[in-house]
Amino acid sequence: MSTFWSAWVIGLTVFNLGLTFFLFVWGQRVEIPTLADGTSGHTWAHGALREGVRRLPLWWAAISGSMFVIGAIYLVLYPGFGANPGILGWTAHRELHEDMQANLGKLDPLLESFRQVPVEELAGNPAATRMGQRLFIDNCAACHGREGHGNQLLGAPDLMDKDWLYGGAGEAIMASIVNGRSGTMPPWESLGDAAVKNLAQYVLSLSGQPHDAAAATAGKAQFAICSACHGADGTGNQALGAPNLTDGIWLYGGTPEAIERSIRRGRSGRMPPWRDRLGDDNTRVIAAWIYSQANR
Repeated sequence: MSTFWSAWVIGLTVFNLGLTFFLFVWGQRVEIPTLADGTSGHTWAHGALREGVRRLPLWWAAISGSMFVIGAIYLVLYPGFGANPGILGWTAHRELHEDMQANLGKLDPLLESFRQVPVEELAGNPAATRMGQRLFIDNCAACHGREGHGNQLLGAPDLMDKDWLYGGAGEAIMASIVNGRSGTMPPWESLGDAAVKNLAQYVLSLSGQPHDAAAATAGKAQFAICSACHGADGTGNQALGAPNLTDGIWLYGGTPEAIERSIRRGRSGRMPPWRDRLGDDNTRVIAAWIYSQANR
């Protein structure tokens, strides 16, 4: 803190404490004019309520006065009076550092015990899943939701429905978190509006959704261009992150309009890598929580 700002804080502190103490002392001695009945003359409710004037109880004055003493002692012991560090030399930064070190002293051995345990086995450890849930909420909930049910507006998948774009094994979940994922579906607007609509109806038919049978039949031939990624039967390809179109679970929505939008304009989804922020140990417990919830 610069000399100017230190002096500014000291001045404000002295002024406020001095003014407050003066008002406190003056309030004990000032004589307030009263009527013969001991009231100030102020009334409310057409005279039903009258303002009385009495001295403050001694116990109240003693407690209030002690606050000034406690405040002065605090400014001597702790920082707060300008740049004065206080007799104890306490700082918020050192307190935080000590607390973090104490926390790491407890956390590191726990993470060490999880390190060699497969995610599937770790999913049955309550301590690991509690930690994983907390880390998931802090880092993943913005896109996937607090409970992991995803967000179709963002194209963030539901992690609880057992439908996996890149695989639901423990190591696959960890790889998705640590390395991130990028998925792109190219736009097919060049097919023309009628072909896009027919193809959307065929996609709906793959999962048994209500659809226009004639349009679906017409769209089946167009699906050949999709089979390279989604498979000839539409069951997807986890190696590419191409979703299964036969299970009625939709990353961006399963309405005819949403499917047509996906075909016509394409989709581009990206999950950033979290290795630098989370590291392998934190990722492992997050993956364990996700796995435990998705396989209940």
